[in-house]
Amino acid sequence: MRLRNIVIAVIAVAFIAVWYAFRPDRLVINKTVDEEMPAAFETGRQTLATGDFRTVLHPTRGDAAIYRDAGGERILRFTHFRTSNGPDVHIYLVAAGSPANNASVRNSEYVDLGVMKGNAGDQNYVLGPDLDLSKYHSVVVWCKRFSFNFGYASLTSAQVSWNEGQAFAAQTLSMMTPRPGRDAGVRADGE
Repeated sequence: MRLRNIVIAVIAVAFIAVWYAFRPDRLVINKTVDEEMPAAFETGRQTLATGDFRTVLHPTRGDAAIYRDAGGERILRFTHFRTSNGPDVHIYLVAAGSPANNASVRNSEYVDLGVMKGNAGDQNYVLGPDLDLSKYHSVVVWCKRFSFNFGYASLTSAQVSWNEGQAFAAQTLSMMTPRPGRDAGVRADGE
């Protein structure tokens, strides 16, 4: 009888330890986040880089973009994002351009931006002023507990200076403005 109680206690402790390590409940429980674009980024923001998420070990999709506001603050923003939930999942900026496996993340320089806010929805991650973005070429959804790469987005530079962006907008606007006698539906023969 005493041995039986000890065996049951050991099995219960082992079950709790395995449950805590693997957190199987997180595979079926989604955490949806719906963060708005910060107000400072609503106007005058500059897109520095963009990328689309790709699946590695868990289905992952959505868009990633790095923005800078007029004051120089930067954020990494996910939109239409969805992946699996899991234990201790973090967001990394990684030096590797296409980290399509676990080893490419482990063998690359990275910056841990913190715990993933949710496995679904739009979310923002603040990038520190000292972070040199030229070193990092992708965003990775990384499970620290098991060293697994859920998915990644390779970032493509979208560098356009503010003045170039204004010039592009002015050129586009002028191309869209009808010119009398040419674009306003007047034929060359006057009819």
